[in-house]
Amino acid sequence: MKYLRTFAVVFNKYRAARFSHAAVCGVLPERAMCKPLKTKVLTLSPAAGDEPAFVTREARADPTDILSCTAKALKDGHVVAVPTDTIYGLACLAQNAGAVRKIYDIKSRNEQKPLAICVGEIQDIYKYCKVKVKEELLADLLPGPVTLVFERSQILNKELNPFTRLVGVRIPDCTFLRRLCQTCKEPLALTSANVSAQSSTLAVHEFKDLWPKLAVVVDGGPIGDQSRLGSTVVDLSVHSRYRIIRAGCAFSSTVDVLEGKYGLSSLDLG
Repeated sequence: MKYLRTFAVVFNKYRAARFSHAAVCGVLPERAMCKPLKTKVLTLSPAAGDEPAFVTREARADPTDILSCTAKALKDGHVVAVPTDTIYGLACLAQNAGAVRKIYDIKSRNEQKPLAICVGEIQDIYKYCKVKVKEELLADLLPGPVTLVFERSQILNKELNPFTRLVGVRIPDCTFLRRLCQTCKEPLALTSANVSAQSSTLAVHEFKDLWPKLAVVVDGGPIGDQSRLGSTVVDLSVHSRYRIIRAGCAFSSTVDVLEGKYGLSSLDLG
């Protein structure tokens, strides 16, 4: 009996030590990481500046190679940083629930705040959303700095924004990002490249503190729009009506299209 008691004590100490080691190194829990990723910074345009030791800054490469490398990182379940037409964004595959959770962790974002999706073509919107407006209206606003909110379709990952039946969708006026969606052949979850409650970013060095958690940072140079307002977000889920959720950087031009050309009325005035 004494031998068995001694064995039990030793075994329990060993098991506790293993559990502690696993928790530190990312085995338990699943979302922890033992060490930072080896971040690749891929330059679409010339950039200068000292990089942290963990970064591999590659010389300006062929855009096709950058596209391929970024798409592979996404398909491997990683989060990447990409330029858009308004601010820099963090992206992952929207259909990958684990990658979506990583974005929330990286941003320290409240999980009750929804993520938008990004697609490459207007026709892709119909696959993931229930559209109640004319296709011509979509074509007048997209590609562009606008996020359109529709009722989500059944095919969209149920673990993406499970608390709402709606989803915002973007087609940025950014050739690289649209081609990335087309290469992946599925939507990207997209949000701003910053810690929640901090300012949006217009250059990759502004979110350098996030780089260790990203597989790829695509440096497209400084974003031209200096407002940092992000896209205009408009709810089009109710037939013949619209509601501005966020004014963003294209408020006036978006309202002109919705009301002036298509005769939609504002839910906020109803």
